[in-house]
Amino acid sequence: MKRCRSFTLVEPLVALALALVLVAAVARGMMALTSDGERLALLRRERAFQRRVLALMRAELEAARSWGLGTGAGAECPLGGRAPVLRMELENRGITYSVGEAPSSIWRGRVLMRCGPAYGLEGELSGGAAQNRVVLDGLEQEGLQVEREAPGVVKLRLRQGIPLRGGGLVSVGLETRAGTMTP
Repeated sequence: MKRCRSFTLVEPLVALALALVLVAAVARGMMALTSDGERLALLRRERAFQRRVLALMRAELEAARSWGLGTGAGAECPLGGRAPVLRMELENRGITYSVGEAPSSIWRGRVLMRCGPAYGLEGELSGGAAQNRVVLDGLEQEGLQVEREAPGVVKLRLRQGIPLRGGGLVSVGLETRAGTMTP
């Protein structure tokens, strides 16, 4: 007579516990990948915004007849307590970039605002009234730095502090240089 060996109650419970540990480890890994993916997507999106803002500022600086740092004299828009960082004259129209508190609660923290004429569909400056628009939000304290690097060369640096969904901040920054007609 042959006897069949059967499992005791302990053996399936140990196997179940090991399976649960394995499933928990896989789930934790998947969650880490998901949060890393979200963070990477956030960084890519914010860097794309920064590239567009820097490209706009660089193009305006390169076309400007004159420009100055830290001056808002002659701004066509009320700056609302924001600090003027860069002022330029372009096609007999003034453009002022300022940094400070957001004009409304829909924006994240400090903002970079552009006061000046809008652009038309063909990329030309409109003849309409100047508009004060947020071009980037979530700026760090020194969110926009503009400095003369050499005669005819300006360095522009943007830094944002972006809140993460799970808490904490990630710092995102880019810089570029612009050649100007005036030193």
